[in-house]
Amino acid sequence: MPVHVRGLDLPRAGGGTGAGRAALLTLDPGDPRKPFVLGPEVLEELSAALDEAERLVRDEGVVAVGVTGVGGVFCAGADLKQVARTPSREDSLALGRLGHRVLGRFATLPVPTFAYVNGLALGGGLELALHCTHRTISSAVRGVGLPEAYLGLVPGWGGTHLLPRLAGPDVAVRVAIENALAGNRTLTGPQAFDAGIADVRFHPADFLVESLRWTDSVLAGRTVVERRDPATEQEWDAAVARGRAVADARVHGSAPAPYRTLDLIAASRTNSREEHFAAEDEALADLGVSPELRAGLYAFDLVQRHGRRPTGAPGTAARAVNSVGVVGAGLMASQLALLFLHRLQVPVVLTDVSAERVEKGVGFVRQGVQDLLAKGRITQDTVNRLTASVSGSVDKGALAGCDFVVEAVFEELGVKQDVLRELEPLLREDAVVATNTSSLPVTGMASVLKNPERFVGFHFFNPVAVLPLVEVVRTPATDDATLATAFAVGAALKKTCVLVRDAPAFVVNRISTRMFDEVLRALDAGTPLMDVEHALDPLGLPMSPFRLAHFVGPAVMLHVHETLAAAFPDRYRVSANLRRWVEAGGPELVTPKGPVAATGADAGLFEVGDAPLTREQVLRNVQDALADEVRRVLDEGVVAGPEEVDVCLVLGTGHPLSTGGITPYLDRVGASERVTGRRFHPAAPAA
Repeated sequence: MPVHVRGLDLPRAGGGTGAGRAALLTLDPGDPRKPFVLGPEVLEELSAALDEAERLVRDEGVVAVGVTGVGGVFCAGADLKQVARTPSREDSLALGRLGHRVLGRFATLPVPTFAYVNGLALGGGLELALHCTHRTISSAVRGVGLPEAYLGLVPGWGGTHLLPRLAGPDVAVRVAIENALAGNRTLTGPQAFDAGIADVRFHPADFLVESLRWTDSVLAGRTVVERRDPATEQEWDAAVARGRAVADARVHGSAPAPYRTLDLIAASRTNSREEHFAAEDEALADLGVSPELRAGLYAFDLVQRHGRRPTGAPGTAARAVNSVGVVGAGLMASQLALLFLHRLQVPVVLTDVSAERVEKGVGFVRQGVQDLLAKGRITQDTVNRLTASVSGSVDKGALAGCDFVVEAVFEELGVKQDVLRELEPLLREDAVVATNTSSLPVTGMASVLKNPERFVGFHFFNPVAVLPLVEVVRTPATDDATLATAFAVGAALKKTCVLVRDAPAFVVNRISTRMFDEVLRALDAGTPLMDVEHALDPLGLPMSPFRLAHFVGPAVMLHVHETLAAAFPDRYRVSANLRRWVEAGGPELVTPKGPVAATGADAGLFEVGDAPLTREQVLRNVQDALADEVRRVLDEGVVAGPEEVDVCLVLGTGHPLSTGGITPYLDRVGASERVTGRRFHPAAPAA
């Protein structure tokens, strides 16, 4: 990955030559399909480029040094493949020190330095920019962030010192903790400017030229860059406290990286630069060989690879999809209709049994389009086009011309079969028909069709716009063209598709229900509600068990339990207390936000035994149940391997990267061998 160095005359605003010459470093991966990343060899090459820049300063009177990227990438951060191969704490420590030594040179050159952030700037890439004296940013940038805590690391090349001192601890906590733990959310260029990370923003069309003109203006004194006042001790403490509350709510103490990051942000208020960089080095050394980081990098790589090349997608050409039908206009169906409309930008038709339901569904979609406009994600012209492209009808004949029709009616096999019987004669012979069932047998639905080869399971997760997984369910009759179309549509919807064999509840709901069944067994035995709720904290799940159950809906949970108890009565059952909860209207048992606490709604609701379990016993039972069910899913061939299970759990239910999804965690805690006698993955070689 070369770093090009060239001297150039700085242009002056309005035309002419500016204050002098600058040395411009261009970070070029050499392959437009790959981002520029910082591994040991690239860092050394960057250091050599800085040597050349210093020579230009010394020998040719260069008055500034700038750095920029190519295409849509400034610098994507550290080379994670190199990080994953770091064999020992000493090697991890050396990598931290190397990053500090090289990137730190941008702050110690004898002339001002300028980062021209033209695109993606993540982790070490953002830290490189922070070491510079000034930063410009393109308004088209869509990825600025410090994702290290999401992966199991700390921003260890200056980020926890430079960012809070530049933009304030509140911004540092938002970027390094809140955004990172929210599925690696990032800032846009305008947001980075508003946060004080960049000094100025320019339009992408003439970004570099305008950045160079601005550089000239700063050097000539025509532009004075103002920075925020240093944060007070109270502001610093409040930001760190907020960050700890976020970390507790997100990972419940299960992963060390967010807490080490917050410790470093807190220490930055009083640490000198040298002291702080040494502390970052030590944190990197500790976390660089941690099992949580290994699991995080494993899961991150899996998710990236499956997003690009999903396992099981056939090579057959997909059918063109120029119109979509949605059978049903309830909440889930309406969410699906909005997603299809937004991503595919083709006509979408909803049908339902009553005009009132149809009108409500179409209204939901049109309001969703307006919400996208308010968020700046689409233009008014697109709003006008999409609003005109959604329609509804009580007559399923309105779906006759659709290329892709997804059924999303009430989750009952007989109801779905009746709908499919009525629907099939109305559709073109080459139309693909999909079902969004969460647990019912897709083969059983296909049995009522004359052409079952065009039928496929297409299971989304709620909320549809947020969770990126689709379980693509192939029946014995599904043909390759139908399957290829389902994968192509999923990709167009910006979802990650995982191929699963038709089996009760597929992967995510089957494994999650086995886990919740153990939770209910503990409650039924007399374990206090909050002990049950917090017993799973070491799993780092985004929602505690009863919070998740309330979000999904107790009635939905009951239905899935009934389905699985009928399929696997030796392992699954229907708890009488789950029925009581549903019959009582599903009251909220624990607080929906902030620290998890009981609401008191469980008082007198449940009938429990007198053999309570400890939190440790509940956790061990859950670990063992998960290991057992994952092994059964694999032995039955529901998915290709443990990697697909992990992708499903990370993307379908938000399992944290620090557990690798689930199978690396089950290996790490010994549950795999304890229950099944073997690991899901080979043991890592001793360091």
